[in-house]
Amino acid sequence: MLADLTAGAVEDAETRRLSRPLAEVEKAALAQAPARDALAALAPGDAVRIIAEVKRASPSRGDLAAIPDPAHQAGLYEQGGASAISVLTEQRRFKGSLDDLTAVRASVSLPVLRKDFIATPYQVLEARAAGADLVLLIVAALEQPVLAELYALIRELGMTPLVETHSPDEVARAAELGAELIGVNARDLSTFELDRDLFGRLAERIPTGAIKVAESAVLQPADVAHYRAAGADAVLIGEALVTGDPVATLTAFLDAGQGRFPQEER
Repeated sequence: MLADLTAGAVEDAETRRLSRPLAEVEKAALAQAPARDALAALAPGDAVRIIAEVKRASPSRGDLAAIPDPAHQAGLYEQGGASAISVLTEQRRFKGSLDDLTAVRASVSLPVLRKDFIATPYQVLEARAAGADLVLLIVAALEQPVLAELYALIRELGMTPLVETHSPDEVARAAELGAELIGVNARDLSTFELDRDLFGRLAERIPTGAIKVAESAVLQPADVAHYRAAGADAVLIGEALVTGDPVATLTAFLDAGQGRFPQEER
């Protein structure tokens, strides 16, 4: 599944490249205002940070929400207390686009993450040209030399790489890069099975000083509290926010990240 998703994303990027050459995208990327400081926004503190995701669909769950106005959705996330916004730009299975990212960037002051299956420099330049401040790199999808090349380019463009891992070996590869923002995805992108306890098993392997991000398997406040107790500095949340009231859900999740629950959940 991961190989297919990555191949499809690269193929779609190559199609875009036919109408928008690399030189044009690079010029647009370099003309962007400096990227926002995502590390400062997600820095460890007394409260868990939430990266709130604009997500229409997924291969495992199908359609989640239409989200006709991603900018409005992101605005609700900012209002609700999110620290950063993730925008899924993969078009085949997640029904996203770079236009979504551009619209979100224009509507919020928070750092914005391009979440996609990034495997080429062209995709990184596209992200910066659209206004992204962070770019997702999935260790399992990339050989180490390519991972290192893309990581360096993201940094060179002033953005922050979110390096996603799923195993001890992948955490070690992220550490080899010197990654300052390391995610652990509870969803195995080969089988799409979930393991909420994976973050806790890998968190102690993440280098001291790196910001730890828990991804996936967050549907209720108790899940945020579970990740926070296991050492998460930030939690990336998508489905629960697009299928309910974003502001109320964020409030409940942020409270849970500080150990505060409604009476009925105690």
